[in-house]
Amino acid sequence: MSEAIDLPVASPGPARLGNRVWTLVAALLGLVLIAGIAIGAPMLGSLGIAPDFSARLAEPSLAHWFGTDPFGHDMLARTVHGLNVSLWVGLVAASISVVIATALAIFAATCGRWADAVVAFLVDTAMGLPHLVLLILISFALGGGTTAVIIAVAVTHWPRLTRILRAEILQLRQADFIIAARRMGRSWGHIGFRHILPHLWPQILVGLVLLFPHAILHEAALTFLGFGLEPSRPAIGVLLADSLRYLMAGKWWLGLFPGLCLLMLVLCFDAIGNGLRLLADPRQGQL
Repeated sequence: MSEAIDLPVASPGPARLGNRVWTLVAALLGLVLIAGIAIGAPMLGSLGIAPDFSARLAEPSLAHWFGTDPFGHDMLARTVHGLNVSLWVGLVAASISVVIATALAIFAATCGRWADAVVAFLVDTAMGLPHLVLLILISFALGGGTTAVIIAVAVTHWPRLTRILRAEILQLRQADFIIAARRMGRSWGHIGFRHILPHLWPQILVGLVLLFPHAILHEAALTFLGFGLEPSRPAIGVLLADSLRYLMAGKWWLGLFPGLCLLMLVLCFDAIGNGLRLLADPRQGQL
């Protein structure tokens, strides 16, 4: 009898990694398309935004792809302008959250046990409060509007990223170059900004991308509940809130298309964030 030959079994890691890379590329292309259209919305001016009472509540057609609202506004134009607002609000709020998280993580890991205890208390307190309730309270206390929404979202989305960055910094503190810098008399402040911060950029970038969809969704939720952006602005939350009174009358397009566009935008950012997290941690490719 011939001896059995053991053939090598291909590792699923590279194939899975390749699939995730293609998913990342597809998400990037989708995001570029959606964001490009949304960012270019202001260049159109009031095109499609002006009311046309002769076309009130028109169903989707070739003339109005997303239909029209009770005032004859083209829903496609309003949705595009709403995505533009959501993108800018999400970008500013997520960026502020990342700055807060990075500063607190460096402060906690480099300024002694008392600093670590203070940051841990702040993180536990922020994560222990109901998230949406805290958002509503902050936005309401600040009087609502764009600035209030940005502040409310920014000051409530940093705790998880702070924990991740703090854990990464604690590992970096045991690195040889950090120990050498300390023995050369460098302060923790100097080490934090000159040696630790450059090594945190992959985690910071992934954190920013993953915070983006959360910021966009919570902005839309606050606006939908009436504690967010001004009703006069064509934000996605405003469009969804306005559509409620007409959905039972069969005007489904008023809420469907803005909601789908918001969902697509959030899913693209989520896929990009997960893809970047995979590329930033090569060990994930072996899973």
